[in-house]
Amino acid sequence: MNFDVFNGDADGICSLIQLRLAEPRQTELVTGVKRDIELLQRVNAHTDDLITVLDISFAKNVAAVNTLLDAGAHIFYIDHHQTGAVPEHPHLTTFLDTSADVCSSLLVDRYLQGQFRAWAVVGAFGDNLLTSAKTLAKNLQLTTEQLQRFEELGTYINYNAYGSNISDLHIAPDQLFRQLVQYPSPVQFIEDCRALFEQLQTAYHADLAQACRIQPEFVSDNVHITRLPDQPWARRVCGVYSNQLANQNPQRAHAMLTPIAGDAYLVNVRAALTNKRGADVVCSKFATGGGRAAAAGINRLPKEQLADFIVTLENFFGDVN
Repeated sequence: MNFDVFNGDADGICSLIQLRLAEPRQTELVTGVKRDIELLQRVNAHTDDLITVLDISFAKNVAAVNTLLDAGAHIFYIDHHQTGAVPEHPHLTTFLDTSADVCSSLLVDRYLQGQFRAWAVVGAFGDNLLTSAKTLAKNLQLTTEQLQRFEELGTYINYNAYGSNISDLHIAPDQLFRQLVQYPSPVQFIEDCRALFEQLQTAYHADLAQACRIQPEFVSDNVHITRLPDQPWARRVCGVYSNQLANQNPQRAHAMLTPIAGDAYLVNVRAALTNKRGADVVCSKFATGGGRAAAAGINRLPKEQLADFIVTLENFFGDVN
């Protein structure tokens, strides 16, 4: 049996689109909302099963990787988040790169030698790697309007992944993937699926407008922290709003706090774009934190730890800057 295990955000989806366009395969899809990263625990594999894993932290899944390898499965793993110790095993193939300007879509593009590069560009835009996306797009001969649509599509796919559960989303990530993978190029998708594109576009701008009216929780020369309300729209927009603030104020690190059940916050952190490092370091200081150097998060920050988080964020990025 074959499994495709992937993050439900733009990078995860666009990574898998490239692979399945190049290597069509019947698979069981395993994915979820943006924060569902320990996805390999859901896979019940056996001898000679093939598991493709995209855009979820190896460090967060290493125990499940070892269990599946012990069961005789083969694992093909591409990611750009924290790796931890990577075991050597004849059934494990990895393409791991934690560089700040790399995402999983770009790693898949390398692996496929640019076969479906347009989707890699969309994935990079979705991961807020604007410079990397534009650099990669240079040899695609896109019009200015097409490049803008790629950026919008990546942003909307990424926006759709955020929420506490699938019910917060406009469309489940596995369903969205199945629609997108039918198109060898994002240009064709945007032309043929205008209704879906515009649905996500309208919802994105409506949610973002509400977020822009929120006053920040804490602001300094080094960091900007916003606390959003306990509403589905806030859970949907927290990631893309973080990206927007980071692009508007590239010298600051940004954090977005969204209330979740159990008297806690879901936290998104973006390192300053002028020095894209340390987001993973800060978040990893808390029990459910992790991510990558430029963008990371904490799945559950108890409210009593908020003051400690603010101090940690300010001190770290004060020193970095």
